[in-house]
Amino acid sequence: MGKIKTVILCGGKGTRMGSDELPKVLFPIGGKPILWHIMSIYSHFGFNDFILCLGYKGEKIREYFSSQNKWKITFAETGENTNTGGRIKKIKKFIKEDYFLATYGDGVADINLTELVKFHEKHKKSATITVARPLSQFGIVGVDPHTQSVTHFEEKPVLDHWINSGFFVFNKDIFDYLKENDILERDSFKRILEDKELNAFKHAGFWRCMDTYKDNLELNELWKKNKAAWKIWRNNEYLEK
Repeated sequence: MGKIKTVILCGGKGTRMGSDELPKVLFPIGGKPILWHIMSIYSHFGFNDFILCLGYKGEKIREYFSSQNKWKITFAETGENTNTGGRIKKIKKFIKEDYFLATYGDGVADINLTELVKFHEKHKKSATITVARPLSQFGIVGVDPHTQSVTHFEEKPVLDHWINSGFFVFNKDIFDYLKENDILERDSFKRILEDKELNAFKHAGFWRCMDTYKDNLELNELWKKNKAAWKIWRNNEYLEK
């Protein structure tokens, strides 16, 4: 699987993280950028060939990763304000294989990427998205419907519905569905769905998105307490160095 490319969307600003000094993917968890964590997840399964779709302060990403020797990295300038679908369209020239992997630059999970690829190959659709159950932003209060008495409190439970959690597999024909300024989730996926070429791989394990500074603090706390479930490379000295 070493030849299969992994495309990571790295164009986001760090505004919601409380700072404009860094692109979002460079905000650290345990002293390493979240992008390093995401790449380490892929590398654990043998995917070591990356295309980083650069945007806001892309030179900082290039500077950080240029000196590493663990991975093959293509730094693709995809524009500071390009939307997600448009960024993927811009890297078409780098894709030679029948399919490629892709993900966002702000999500970590204990996903089994080998099983994801097997699922995609089995179902033979143009695109596979991974879906996960999110945590509620708020604590839940249980109320007895007859007496209106409070029965219990539940702190930020996992919700019942599924959401797009990234970790995609796309066939090369995905580029036929992409336009230059597409928002992947709103525009491109809608076209793929109309052709019934979209499948969902259900991931029931750990998944978190680092959308805000609060999320960053929580992920750092999990790392500090050795509860980082996404650190599936725990005994891989190659990645620990």
